[in-house]
Amino acid sequence: MGKTALGITVALLIAAAAGGGFLFGQKQSANTGATGVPGGANVAAKPTGTADSGVVVEAAKVAKVSLPQGITAVGSLRSDESITVRPEVAGRISGILFKEGQRVASGTPLVKLDASVANAELEQAKANLTLAKAKYARAIDLQGKGFISGQAKDEADNNLKVSEAAVALAEAKLAKLTIVAPFSGIIGLRSVSVGDYVKEGTDLVNLEAIDPLKVDFRVAEIYFQRVEIGQLLQIALDALPGKTFEGRVYAVNPLIDAAGRSVVIRATVRNQDTSLRPGMFARVRLLTREAQDALIVPEQAIVPQGDEQYVFRVIDGKAVRTKVTVGQRRDGKVEVLQGLASDETVVTAGQLKIRDGVAVQFAGTNGSLGATPVKAEGPPPPLPKT
Repeated sequence: MGKTALGITVALLIAAAAGGGFLFGQKQSANTGATGVPGGANVAAKPTGTADSGVVVEAAKVAKVSLPQGITAVGSLRSDESITVRPEVAGRISGILFKEGQRVASGTPLVKLDASVANAELEQAKANLTLAKAKYARAIDLQGKGFISGQAKDEADNNLKVSEAAVALAEAKLAKLTIVAPFSGIIGLRSVSVGDYVKEGTDLVNLEAIDPLKVDFRVAEIYFQRVEIGQLLQIALDALPGKTFEGRVYAVNPLIDAAGRSVVIRATVRNQDTSLRPGMFARVRLLTREAQDALIVPEQAIVPQGDEQYVFRVIDGKAVRTKVTVGQRRDGKVEVLQGLASDETVVTAGQLKIRDGVAVQFAGTNGSLGATPVKAEGPPPPLPKT
C-alpha cells in the first residue's frame, strides 16, 4: 500500500506542474499580443495608398483666360463632291471594274458596256476615211493636170472631212461605253450587275469625295454681321462622342431664308482618317472674333462618362468628383462653362486610381497641396482675314 500511495502522489505533482506551465504560457501570450511584441500593442503594417499617405496624382489649377466667343448651331455633313454614276448611252453591261466601298482615282474605269456594235461602226468609218483620203489625193493630182474641174476637187475635199467627222463620232460613241470616275473618291453600293441592259440615265453607283467634307448649318439673321469668311468652327458629332473637329467657313449664302429668318453657312473640315461620313448630324460652334474671360483646364482632367463630363477637384487633400459642362477645346485645353471656379485644383493624371472622397497627394510635392497651374498664354492669335 505504501508504494501505491507514493505513486499516486508523484502523478498528482506532475499534473499540477504541467497545468501551471500552460497557464503561464497563456498569460505571456496575452501580454505580448498577436504579433509577439511585448506590451500588448497590436502593430500591423499599413497598406500602401491609404488615407494616411494618399494616392499619388498629378494636378493643375483652373485658369482664367480670354477666349473667342461662339455661336452654336446644328448642321449636317456633306461630301465635298457627290455624284450618281449614270451612262450617257443605252447598252448591256459587259464589265464592272470596281469593288464596292473602294477608293478610286480620277479617270479610273468603273463600268463597261458592250462595244461590239460601236467597234464595227468605228471600223466602217475608218475604211470610208481611207477611201476619202485616196480620192482627195487623186483629185488634187488630176486638177493639177487640168483633167477635172475645181468643183470636183472641192467635192473630194468635202467627202474627206465628212469621213473624218464620222470617225470622230464613232470614237466618241465607243468612249462613252466605258464609264470612268470624274474625280477621286470612294465608290458606294452598285444597283446593277453584269448583263443588265441599262438606258441613258440609269443609276449605276454613287461616288463620294469625303476628304475634306463640307458642313452646312444655319444661324439666325441677327448673327449675320458676325459671320466672316475664314472663321474657325468646332464640330461635335453624336456618332463620335468626346471628339471635336475643327473647320473653317468658306462660303455664306447671300440669301436670307424668309421662312426661318436664317442664313446658311458652309464650311470645310478635314477628314484624313475618313472617320466622318456624309449625312452625319453635327453640333457646330462658330468662333467669332469677340473674346471674353473663360475658365480652362487641361484636356486630361476631363473624365467622360456616357454623355456627361466629370473632373476630380482636390479639396482639403481629398478628391471630390464634380460634374462639369464643357465648351470649346483648343490646343489641349478645355473651356469649362459650369462646375468649377477660378484657382480650384483638378486632377490631371491618376483618375483611374481614385474615387470620390479618397485622400490624394501630388507627385513630387511630398503631399503638399501646391499644384502646377495651367499656363494661360492668352487668347489664340486672330484669324486671318480673307
